[in-house]
Amino acid sequence: MSDKPSILIVGAGAIGSFYGAILKRAGCPVSVVMRSEYDAVKANGIQIESELGDLSYRPDHVYRDGDSPETAPDYLILCVKVLPGVDRTALIRPWLGDNTRIVLIENGLDIEREIADAFPKNPVISCLAFIGVSRVAPGQIHHNSYGRLVMGQFPKGISEDCQTLSDLFNAGGINVKLTEEVVGERWRKCLWNTPFNPLSVLAEGADTDTILDSDGGEDLIRALTEEVIQVAEADGYPMDRSIIDKQIAGTRKMTAYKNSMALDYLNDRPIELDAVLGNVVAIAKQHGVAVPHLNTMLVALRMREHLKAREASA
Repeated sequence: MSDKPSILIVGAGAIGSFYGAILKRAGCPVSVVMRSEYDAVKANGIQIESELGDLSYRPDHVYRDGDSPETAPDYLILCVKVLPGVDRTALIRPWLGDNTRIVLIENGLDIEREIADAFPKNPVISCLAFIGVSRVAPGQIHHNSYGRLVMGQFPKGISEDCQTLSDLFNAGGINVKLTEEVVGERWRKCLWNTPFNPLSVLAEGADTDTILDSDGGEDLIRALTEEVIQVAEADGYPMDRSIIDKQIAGTRKMTAYKNSMALDYLNDRPIELDAVLGNVVAIAKQHGVAVPHLNTMLVALRMREHLKAREASA
């Protein structure tokens, strides 16, 4: 019987499976809730090829949606995409106990409040993942690079629960930065995600080199990033403008990178439009900040989604 806290991963895709492996490596009992890949994972466990070595593991329990947990976990880690029609509160409600800590490893801005409001007695820990990882077959994951987490209590602070989870991730081989201001860290990640991800979809899945090297591309990225900075400032999280030059230089070093939203678009999967862009525009409106470039991009992508929905129903 492990003396380490128990972990339940809800949304055990590429990212959830990887961080489950890290916590398993640290000695925690790790269980997963699966949908389409239940049979493969139940039979063979989760296979992970990684630069950290073979991270493959058999979860302690493999559940389907609708199952009941044998015991409530100490930490429930939610790794689903933040999409319209995905009721995250309904997904995690059956698995929570009175003392379960909810951990969000998800993209986007202002994604915690819905969960915190629904479960006011359960602490919410918010995490940003900096990782390259992909699913290659049912129950099979390829970890390409990185894996660092930025973690903090929502809405602010570093709790004992955060410190415990951080120590476990570190023990499993992942670097964790604890932050008192996790919302500010989400704004900092938005400085890259909000301009590059949606623009890559408008450009038919373009990579970063295509975006930056096209005529006017770098200027557009600069204008979009400046607008994100203005909204962040109005929301109480000021940033130095020098970050724009640093970010573009760093992106050029990545060489022809296709971001996650571009890959979702190219593979005909839903994109996290509200979490990455829509919420930024909504917060801009709350503060009376004009964001013409961001708003134009959002409206154009809404048109694309509307057209796609109309074609699907025809």
